[in-house]
Amino acid sequence: MRSPLPPGSAMNVFLWILFQLLSTYLFIAMLLLALSLLTTHPLPSFLYRLLVSYLALLLCASYGVFASLALLILPPHRSAQWATARAFKHTMSLLTGISFEILSGRQHLLTRPAVFVGNHQTALDVLFLGEIFPQHCSVTAKKSLKRVPFLGWFMALSGTVFIDRADRATAMKAFEGAAREMREQRQSVFIFPEGTRSNAEEATLLPFKKGAFHLAIQAQVPIVPVVAGCYWGVLGVRERRFRAGRIPVVVLPPIPTAHLTPADVEDLTRQTRDAMLDALVRLTASPRGQHAANPALRPLTAPAPPFASLEAALADGKEAGAGGGTLARNNGGVEALRRHGRGKEN
Repeated sequence: MRSPLPPGSAMNVFLWILFQLLSTYLFIAMLLLALSLLTTHPLPSFLYRLLVSYLALLLCASYGVFASLALLILPPHRSAQWATARAFKHTMSLLTGISFEILSGRQHLLTRPAVFVGNHQTALDVLFLGEIFPQHCSVTAKKSLKRVPFLGWFMALSGTVFIDRADRATAMKAFEGAAREMREQRQSVFIFPEGTRSNAEEATLLPFKKGAFHLAIQAQVPIVPVVAGCYWGVLGVRERRFRAGRIPVVVLPPIPTAHLTPADVEDLTRQTRDAMLDALVRLTASPRGQHAANPALRPLTAPAPPFASLEAALADGKEAGAGGGTLARNNGGVEALRRHGRGKEN
């Protein structure tokens, strides 16, 4: 059956409808932005940043699809997620005034290959990845995201490790493939070991799942913990609060896994969580961390002071554990963090 529309008309109609939808979307966003500037009520600001965040995610995921296709044939291979993360970082900073700022340990992001682990708070963690995501790295994600238009297409094309949480055998097979690629291609992986968002209103972590630590030991690559301060003051969904601000981040020194076996997974998991929780508490209690965590404070725009005290504590811990094995050295770092925290309280 012949189409009643002349050739090209169907595409023109589609583009016209798309243009109208986008124009309406932007008009509503600009209206909400104006209202947020004229009133102190948090709802207009919340809705404006929510709308433009989804728009930024859609645009950057679409860009990521084309970047992934291009990088399949052009070097550097498997850098599409890094390129898309950076695009999202700059887009969100421009449209929402929200950014993450690494206060210490940026050099540890150059560790390759490695299993990077971070704390999982809210959907804003996508922007967290935009700041810290290293090159030659892939994320892990639940398998259901593969079916999401644009975002799922981008993730599939760019080398995401999809995990079927309902099928342990399939999940383990995915990790085996990831470990092999890490060894052969020096490809890193980023994992949120909590497995789900905490939506925390204070400096806390959910229990860690062990997949990331099994993977690190299987591939014999280090764990690199990355910690973002609690940012409930920037994004509080139940309170309908979504405001501009800088969220502090610290990258902890790599935790080696050389010569560890599956029997060490429990200790490695606990040790990593302890170090991240200590850093999270200290980071959130810092002046910059309080501006991100406390909704009563105005957004902070001044330059951040160096996060030297935590770095010094970690260095002390390395020296304290230098006489033992791998886990002993790492536990020395955790104990130094605890001593440092007790010293601050006293």
